[in-house]
Amino acid sequence: MKIKSVGSVCSGIEAASVAWASFGFNFKWFSEIADFPSRVLSFRYPDIPNIGDMNYIPEKILSEMICSPDLICGGTPCQAFSLAGWKNGLLDDRGNLTLKFVDIIEANDAKRTSKGKEQSIVFWENVEGVLTDKTNAFGCFISSLAGLQEIIERKKWPSAGLIQGPKRNVAWRVLDAKYFGVPQQRKRLYLLAGGKDYHPEDVLFEIHKNPTPIFPKGQLLFSKEGCSFEVFREYTDCLYSAYGTKWNGNAAAYNGSLFIVQNNRIRRLSPLEEERLMGFPDNYTNIEGAKRTNRYQAIGNSWAVPVISWLGERIMKNSNNKLDRIQLPKDALFASEGLDYTLFEFGKDYEMLGDLQINCTSIPEFIIPSSMEDIVSSDAPEDIYISPVGCEGILRRKRERNLRINPRLEEVLASISSEMSYEEIEKKSRVQKRGRFSKQTSEEQLSLFDLI
Repeated sequence: MKIKSVGSVCSGIEAASVAWASFGFNFKWFSEIADFPSRVLSFRYPDIPNIGDMNYIPEKILSEMICSPDLICGGTPCQAFSLAGWKNGLLDDRGNLTLKFVDIIEANDAKRTSKGKEQSIVFWENVEGVLTDKTNAFGCFISSLAGLQEIIERKKWPSAGLIQGPKRNVAWRVLDAKYFGVPQQRKRLYLLAGGKDYHPEDVLFEIHKNPTPIFPKGQLLFSKEGCSFEVFREYTDCLYSAYGTKWNGNAAAYNGSLFIVQNNRIRRLSPLEEERLMGFPDNYTNIEGAKRTNRYQAIGNSWAVPVISWLGERIMKNSNNKLDRIQLPKDALFASEGLDYTLFEFGKDYEMLGDLQINCTSIPEFIIPSSMEDIVSSDAPEDIYISPVGCEGILRRKRERNLRINPRLEEVLASISSEMSYEEIEKKSRVQKRGRFSKQTSEEQLSLFDLI
């Protein structure tokens, strides 16, 4: 089946549309309810309707208010599965949206079947935490997609696997964006499914023939656009949606991966730099009326464009051509059979199956090098720089909580904090004694007070 039409669920700012722009995939509808991402969609894709709440999509497909596309992609809300979230899984309404996603696929395939079309291809992304969700949400999800009679129970699902079920074949694999051309360590779970004649394993898994690659060493000191820069690691930690509102409260504030020294001053990453870290075009989210916090949140909630592009190209080639299939023997060490399915559980390694060695790792066979030098920009806004008072506050929190910190970052913070003026020291002392501050406090001061 040649993919012509795509429907997007929980669209966000549409990484898939950016990633698949050159593949001939025609997006027919988006589904997004958040205000700022919806405004980005309206600005960037004015001719594609945003149909809003995903709960109404099955009804709209069956009534032909919207088309039943060849491929449906989505990343249902991950907060219920994230280690940073509530870990309530299917007990959380956001987790239940994952099963609503299955309802959408069922309605789409029912409409397609009634018109003599093949079952749709399913593309789904989520955080790794879904694999260890305490309510077995992932087991419910893939069992439902595969059409099993009973849910497969696991306390912990492997990072790569395949179910050959009575209704669909479903494969999944964790991939890390830092090997695909962006210097961001962002491991995400990618799932692909289709009918019984579709083989998602040919897309997600690779035959391992090359030496295991490693992430290239990058320069931590460099010059660009007439400025001197220093970074503390070759790649950043995973960007996250709350970066713009609580940037100082996570581990990345101490390992240095979200800080940049520019001309001997230290600052946070700018929205432009975060767009580049996710593989978006420059200023993709810089629409009229956009607040910096809006942009941080929308970017952090999105997908890594280069990974989606890599997968999209493989989906396209696999859909258009008869490729050599990866033959997975049912008697393989990693396979188990149920009443109506075969399950392969691969894990994080290169697995031997018969005469083939299969790459199930988070690293593709061919990596695309990248560096922080590629993403930094000299025109960062002034108010994302950290003042001497702010630097001293970070160090104070480190001391009081006995936290580990990047040694070089600690040196830089100490050097800048030593430049505090007498007035700044007195002001900080008054704030601590007063124990409160006015509603007019700036964003940097709010972050500072959280630190001290």
